[in-house]
Amino acid sequence: MNLQIVMALTPCLVMLATAMLTIASPWQDARGWHRFNRAAMISLILVILAMTNVLTQAGNIPAQIDTNWALTVTPLQSVLAILVQFLGWVIGVFSTRYLEGESHQRRFVAALSLVLVSVHLLLIADHWLLFAAAWSSIGLCMRHLLCFYEQRPFALLASHKKTVADMLADAALLLMALFAYVETGSMRISVFLEHVSSHGDSQLVAWCACLLVLVVVLKTALLPVHGWLIQVMEAPTPVSALLHAGVVNLSGFVLIRLAPLMEHYAPARHCLMSIGLITCMVASLVMLTRVSIKVRLAWSTVAQMGFMVVECALGLYTFAALHLIGHSIYKAYAFLSAADVVTQTRLKHLTGKPRYYPWSFWLAPCITLGIVFAAQAGLAHAMWPAWWNVVLALAWAPLLWLHQQSASSVWTQWQSIAFGSLVTLMLTVVSLLFHTLPLGIQDHPHATDTPWMMVAMIGLYSATALIVLMPARLGRLHRWIYAGLYLDEFYTRNVLKLWPISWGKESHANR
Repeated sequence: MNLQIVMALTPCLVMLATAMLTIASPWQDARGWHRFNRAAMISLILVILAMTNVLTQAGNIPAQIDTNWALTVTPLQSVLAILVQFLGWVIGVFSTRYLEGESHQRRFVAALSLVLVSVHLLLIADHWLLFAAAWSSIGLCMRHLLCFYEQRPFALLASHKKTVADMLADAALLLMALFAYVETGSMRISVFLEHVSSHGDSQLVAWCACLLVLVVVLKTALLPVHGWLIQVMEAPTPVSALLHAGVVNLSGFVLIRLAPLMEHYAPARHCLMSIGLITCMVASLVMLTRVSIKVRLAWSTVAQMGFMVVECALGLYTFAALHLIGHSIYKAYAFLSAADVVTQTRLKHLTGKPRYYPWSFWLAPCITLGIVFAAQAGLAHAMWPAWWNVVLALAWAPLLWLHQQSASSVWTQWQSIAFGSLVTLMLTVVSLLFHTLPLGIQDHPHATDTPWMMVAMIGLYSATALIVLMPARLGRLHRWIYAGLYLDEFYTRNVLKLWPISWGKESHANR
């Protein structure tokens, strides 16, 4: 076993030992959390050292594969390992005070530690069975966190619906592994990807691509199986932060990892793009109709996941990786500071009714498009296709009118646009710099998908502006959007018919 594999496995062993000690030793709240936080910090230092070692050799060795242990280490995996361990440490520190005095804290710490272990194994696994087992164990551990308050029926319902989706996804992933083994005679993921890149499409490869789309839809909470991600608000805030900032983002990494598979079967890629666009559009519109801060954040996650899979379907995997990292950091901060956000929102509502300026909705894309083109023009060569600038301009345009609901005059409105322009410029520079990092990601932009992608993005932006500007005039349509087109109700009824839930006496009494 080489040094990089050892350094990648060490954080897993540290967190696994923490989970075992938590289960075996007598529980004392302060001491138990101190043990977890110290172990999480040690693991964070270890993954940083591992990433440094990997990046120094990235130019010579793009990936390190241990043939005996079926593990692989790449620069992207190292970066994501740091992100995961950092979020785990932050959530642990936050939970120390947040859960003070609560029962079942030992179970919480053990489950959180095992989630981190499973995510680390998922990132470095190069064997189909290890890969599937790691992803499945994440769902099993998350169930204990989602049901932390066992007396809350909606928490049980959300966990139940997530369990059903995970079971279907796990079955599809195992079937995909079987097809890959039949196709190549090996259980190594790297061997399968090399075979796909060399020999192209076949019947089994096509089936693997279709199954991958199904797995991503189920694991990422895309429409219509998104409801459990909205209802996990019944769980403690640290659990929401972990789920929205880390767990659901893993499908983006899987799509980047299995990029050759999607690139060799266009129908699966187009299906994924369609589902992602619909999810992004519906979730964005629903988010604008909700009042609860945490529910808005949950719908925002659904929309962001839809847009992330669209990026992968378009072959822009570097953008998807940057989106994954940025979304994880933002959502962790948003959920862990939700109390402050609620206070600020209430203060804004006390100042008067939200006010929007229609002209800014159509000026914003023009400004963001100019900023993106200007930033990219300063380089000797383009980092991404020119047509993607239009997509970025539409995606970042809301930054220019995001704060205008508190604007009391045209002058403050222009201040909001100036602030949004500065943020857009910073995001563009970060994107350009991220493309220069040696992460081993290869983009495959598909120019043939450009026309209808442009139409879809313009339609999404226009519909969003319409919902914001004229909510009262839309009548029944507005009510349907508020209800999420009743897609979750349809999914919930069918799940409960397929597998009825046992509520228990205490939770049944509280319904």
